[in-house]
Amino acid sequence: MQGLCSSGRWTGVRLSSVLKRAGVQPQAREVIFLGVDRGVEEVVFRQQTFKLEQQFGRSMTIENAMKPEPLLAYALNGEPLTREQGFPVRLIMPGWYGVANVKWLSEVRLQEQRYLGNYQARWYRSLRGEGGTGEESDRQVQWLENEITRMRLKSVIARVRKAGDAHQVFGFVLNDGTPLRSVEVQIDGGPWHDASIDSSSSRYSWKLFTYKWQDASPGEHTLVSRATDVNGMVQPTAADLKNKKTFLEDNAQFPRKVKIG
Repeated sequence: MQGLCSSGRWTGVRLSSVLKRAGVQPQAREVIFLGVDRGVEEVVFRQQTFKLEQQFGRSMTIENAMKPEPLLAYALNGEPLTREQGFPVRLIMPGWYGVANVKWLSEVRLQEQRYLGNYQARWYRSLRGEGGTGEESDRQVQWLENEITRMRLKSVIARVRKAGDAHQVFGFVLNDGTPLRSVEVQIDGGPWHDASIDSSSSRYSWKLFTYKWQDASPGEHTLVSRATDVNGMVQPTAADLKNKKTFLEDNAQFPRKVKIG
């Protein structure tokens, strides 16, 4: 809801086609993508802090790179990329968080060892506790760090408008491309109601949904949506994510306040 995402049609070349044409040695395990953008970053090693100039970089396994989805994109909605969009070429990882979509791509490297660039190793990580009570002092909790890669299932109600004798609730779903089982809408803590999912939504685009809200009484109301995919994964509540210590990957249900006149 910070205005940092959109839905569009990308044009480019499959990353796998480029790698196959260049030739990949059997020992290659990691594919690294480096952008033109660079700057001085603080790198902490034990009790020392170094200020070093670094390029923005991210990586993925060779297995992910060879899938058909990764794209070296040069156009958006039929127009060449602008500078802000990553001209002349950028990486697009459908179904992954935007941090993986390296802009202003200048180099693609292959190596056997794990890539430990600052933005890979420290900046874009999640920290979650599993097991126990969830309290930081509970020694039964296991704290796990993970890379930020595939999008976690999330839905949001975008707006409500009057439609004849009812109100229309509009929203969208973001996820990693896994097909959806349902999207539901709840009003003022009541029962969940099925919303209609736009059948024209593609696998990796926003999935648009609508719900017809009948007999809305005047005053303030709280609306919230939740999505469920075909694997049974349900969008969590904020309470479900209490063991997540980082703000990244926040896919909690997002209550919205509306006022009916």
